Amino acid sequence: MSDAAQPSAAEVRAAAEAVKAALDRHLDAVERRSGEGDPAVYAAFNELAAAAEVYDELLYDAYDEVTPFEIPGDDRLPAYAGPEEPSALSVLIRRDYVVVEPQRLLSQAQRIADLDPDIDTGNDREGGGAAAGESVHTALGVVFGEFEADEIASRHKEFGLEEGDSTLWVVAAEEPPEPGEWLSAPFDQADPHMVVCRFDMSSVFDEELEDEELEDEDELEVLEPGS
Repeated sequence: MSDAAQPSAAEVRAAAEAVKAALDRHLDAVERRSGEGDPAVYAAFNELAAAAEVYDELLYDAYDEVTPFEIPGDDRLPAYAGPEEPSALSVLIRRDYVVVEPQRLLSQAQRIADLDPDIDTGNDREGGGAAAGESVHTALGVVFGEFEADEIASRHKEFGLEEGDSTLWVVAAEEPPEPGEWLSAPFDQADPHMVVCRFDMSSVFDEELEDEELEDEDELEVLEPGS
């Protein structure tokens, strides 16, 4: 980086002062919080994290020094800001899969089509059922068109699929939408501030639990007499 592009001492000092002010606001918000999930505390936390990140970057650019602080990534939902007594709700579900056994998927799709020759395979050729097992694209349409998403989740191995991450959001609403209102863009209005609760599943959580169990085992080995 050229000297001209480096931040000035005044800019670094201003960033440090911004961190101090953000610390004061955060402490004030914590002392005045109205309960768990107070939006003022959440906002002050984000402001402090942003100010510290700016200071850290300027400090490094100007002096090749870093702070001892690690700014954590925040994957929490923001504080709930929806109605206390929701009269309507939406359930948003995402499940990821990997096609690990394409041939099994193709075979299942063809079996479904053989049982129902009139099934829609998404093509215009006559006897559409005969094409159900010819491509993964078509097979996915047949399988997901035949079975409910929950049934596929419970039987995914039968269809040659492997589970990835999944999440379910329960989102409050002031009133139910008009029929067909959101069908063209079903997920665009997923406001995190309206989420009543969410449930996540990921192999990352399993790995974290395994790591914790291994750490506990190591501690037990150290504490065992004669070790």
